[in-house]
Amino acid sequence: RLQVRTHEERVKSLAGRADSLDRGARAEREARARAEQRRARMRHEAEVAGAVASGARQLLAYVEASLARAEEERETAGQAKSERERALAAERNEGRELKDELDKLTDSMHRGEVLGAEKRMRVEQLETKALEELGVEPAGLIGEYGPDQLVPPSLPAEGEELPEDPEHPRNKPVPFVRAEQEKRLKSAERAYQKLGKINPLALEEFAALEERHQFLSEQLEDLKKTRADLLQVVKEVDERVEQVFTEAYYDTAREFEGVFSRLFPGGEGRLVLTDPENMLTTGVDVEARPPGKKVKRLSLLSGGERSLTAVALLVSIFKARPSPFYVMDEVEAALDDTNLQRLIGLIEELKGSSQLIVITHQKRTMEVADALYGVSMQGDGVTKVISQRLS
Repeated sequence: RLQVRTHEERVKSLAGRADSLDRGARAEREARARAEQRRARMRHEAEVAGAVASGARQLLAYVEASLARAEEERETAGQAKSERERALAAERNEGRELKDELDKLTDSMHRGEVLGAEKRMRVEQLETKALEELGVEPAGLIGEYGPDQLVPPSLPAEGEELPEDPEHPRNKPVPFVRAEQEKRLKSAERAYQKLGKINPLALEEFAALEERHQFLSEQLEDLKKTRADLLQVVKEVDERVEQVFTEAYYDTAREFEGVFSRLFPGGEGRLVLTDPENMLTTGVDVEARPPGKKVKRLSLLSGGERSLTAVALLVSIFKARPSPFYVMDEVEAALDDTNLQRLIGLIEELKGSSQLIVITHQKRTMEVADALYGVSMQGDGVTKVISQRLS
């Protein structure tokens, strides 16, 4: 049995190998068939590609021949275009020249027409003037004073003496010469213009002008006197202003040094005039040197130092020129506790002679006040003024 089973398994194994070889053979035959198909397709494609390459070469030769012909035609057309453009430019130049000549002729014709119309209008005006002013018809005027008539001798010029001999050429009529008569006319017109028109109201106008001149002269004298008085008043005011300003400046400068030394113990501060020679136009500079610093310009100080320096100047003015009351709006907002305490000392000192209204948010400033006034907002959004007098 064992041998039988062994033979059966061997038979099965051989049968499997036979099936496998049979499948391999079929696959090989199919592969060969596909390869043959590919070779046939490639041969066909090669033939088609060869035909296409041959046609492309023929087409390329035809295109090159066409391009050569087109280039020749383009050159021929370009030459013809250039010749036509030159001819067109020449025609345009000739047309512009003809147009310019036509414009010149047209302008000349228009000027001639305008000149002729002006001449005709001038003749009509002269005829009308002769008829209205002289009562002479144009025909009679030409007959008596025309260019074919002799011109009588002119009147003697200023300083000229006529010869006594009537036969002297100066006393005889002369032929009409247009240039000489035009010169004579212009001279007569200038002399006539110098005479001016006759004014029958000249005496009355002279009297009125003389009265006006006298009135204006009196007014001018009054103005000169008033000006002198005003200049004197201005001088006195300037002297008074200079005196008051000088006294106020020196008093304020003296107080500023003391107040500054109190607010800045160990520091120095002073007021300097920019133009001491002219007290009316001078400015005032503030020099401040806090303790431990060498700077004097306010722009180089801190915000608190600048604020305290401004307060020192303000208090100095208060001390130099006292007032019944003062109003200060948050002058100590930028001060620390130490500087605030020094400022409060000055405020208490000012309280002895004046009333102070101080707007503040500092509690220490409020503590030295005699009365407090505050604005509070209730829950309904309505503000309310609250006052409290301190003991």
